[in-house]
Amino acid sequence: MKFACVVFPGSNCDVDMYHAIKDALSEEVEYVRHDVSNLDQYDGILLPGGFSYGDYLRSGAIARFSNVMQAVIKAAKEGKPVLGVCNGFQILLESGLLPGAMLRNKQLQFICKTVPLKVINANTMFTSAYEENEIIHIPVAHGEGNYYCDEETLKQLRENQQIVFTYEDNPNGSILNIAGITNESGNVLGMMPHPERAVEELLGSEDGLRLFKSIVKNWRETNVVTA
Repeated sequence: MKFACVVFPGSNCDVDMYHAIKDALSEEVEYVRHDVSNLDQYDGILLPGGFSYGDYLRSGAIARFSNVMQAVIKAAKEGKPVLGVCNGFQILLESGLLPGAMLRNKQLQFICKTVPLKVINANTMFTSAYEENEIIHIPVAHGEGNYYCDEETLKQLRENQQIVFTYEDNPNGSILNIAGITNESGNVLGMMPHPERAVEELLGSEDGLRLFKSIVKNWRETNVVTA
């Protein structure tokens, strides 16, 4: 499986994401610049964390206008897995690939620590290697991770089982403890915690590795490779 790791001006978690795919997962991955307009050669798209375009206006608001985002939207519509982590999640929200918005953390401080998450939906292409209601430990590092949406959107998220991860201790004030959601089709996941920073015990946890393994397993099961 071949991944594109999209790099925006201000991305700073792209190297972590690249390492997770290449070294921990042993799959193919390439850095892709923000000004690229075609992602057809890639099987999966990764939007890493950081401070794209300095987080001017608000997090992800400028990155959504990058050339590459039209290709990301196209890939999402084609059913390819698209994962946005932290700032990548914020970009997915700004681009309309996921519903809702991000507010500043409730305590108005940057949070950087490992937190317990509950796997709410283990029946997605991103979570099939987990158990339903399993508690996993993944680091967070953000100042604007307070997920918000209106009541109608929240109702849809719950009815469609789009809420994938929730915080056990809700460090940022997110509505309904939401830490990660998918689109209605289930092939776009946005999450604030960093699974790419939890792929080896040396890093304190390898709970994030199963997320990437889930993507690869699903892709191999749904794509027939011929010689």
